[in-house]
Amino acid sequence: MDNSDHLIARTITPDIVRGALELEATSRGLLPHRLPGWARAQGADAQMTMAEAQPAGVRLAFRTRARTIELDTIPTKRIYVGAPPRPDGVYDLCVDDALRAQARAVGGDVLRIDMSTGSASHETGTAATLRFDGLGTEDKEIEIWLPHNETTELVGLRADAPIQASARQAGRVWLHHGSSISHGSNAEHPTGTWPAIAARLGGMELINLGFGGSALLDPFVARTIARTEADLISLKLGINLVNTDLMRLRALAPAVHGFLDIIRERHALTPLLVVSPILCPIHEDTPGPSATDTSELAAGRLMFRAAGDAAERAAGKLTLNVIRDTLAGIVRQRAASDANLHYLDGRTLYGEADYEALPLPDRLHPDAATHRLMGERFADLAFGDGRPFRA
Repeated sequence: MDNSDHLIARTITPDIVRGALELEATSRGLLPHRLPGWARAQGADAQMTMAEAQPAGVRLAFRTRARTIELDTIPTKRIYVGAPPRPDGVYDLCVDDALRAQARAVGGDVLRIDMSTGSASHETGTAATLRFDGLGTEDKEIEIWLPHNETTELVGLRADAPIQASARQAGRVWLHHGSSISHGSNAEHPTGTWPAIAARLGGMELINLGFGGSALLDPFVARTIARTEADLISLKLGINLVNTDLMRLRALAPAVHGFLDIIRERHALTPLLVVSPILCPIHEDTPGPSATDTSELAAGRLMFRAAGDAAERAAGKLTLNVIRDTLAGIVRQRAASDANLHYLDGRTLYGEADYEALPLPDRLHPDAATHRLMGERFADLAFGDGRPFRA
């Protein structure tokens, strides 16, 4: 029997939202942001605007005895012209840290993107209701993880028992910044992204600042990290610098130093781990930009290729191997006076042997199985005994 009439409405307030740096009040509800307003104003690029509003790592967290919970949201669905339809984003409901149920929101707004021209159009839709039943009457901790790859406005929350802010002691706060791989590209659900997997294994409270296509050493991102309370910080840098073809070798080291300097102004002693790119064969020694493979797109498959030429390295164009060498050298230099600065080669998370067993399905992003592998490895390499983030 539908008991929606007997559910108690609970206002969504900041004390039950985790992983977001700001909640914007809209005409329809609350829009979680992973960058504060002042930073968004400095980086009002269309890609970053879309990426930071996709709530990777953002979840509602509360305590309740409710058997039934309903959440009203307005998702934004992305449609890429000429590409296969994308699946609806997944909402993960966890009870006492264990994944218990999943749901998808049908409807909502539509963002139609033409990758060949760079144009986009937005169509307004209506709210969807997600319902979770059979949760038991015991007192429990609930987390509802929002889709990592789908902008989601929060409209309403209801349950058949009172909802209270969680009283559970949170773990150490781990703030991670990276590219679409950290954002969760090609992961199947929000707790299946590699940072979410690593955070669960390490008992960490995650703030995920992975921005698809937008890990570009922007100063406003560094200042955001500097101004955010965190016990541990990791920076996974490199792939977006290549696939946007944004800078040349001359600018790379000063930009990385500047990024680290800004963070260290407020996080002088916080353990900080610099992570270089995972293996990506198309860009190991071939510069960007990355481009969609039109021959594959015509066949209904979204695949990427390197549009640069290896000979362009002589002019300072960046490749992943060049970036790894630069990052390792910078950390080695700075670590002489910064004992809390560490380096991790991304190929220890995903390397040549892994590529043979689990190739990148679009030549750029890992699949769900690889996200699991990377999360497990990062938890061991960062949080394990004798590792940089060990308590």
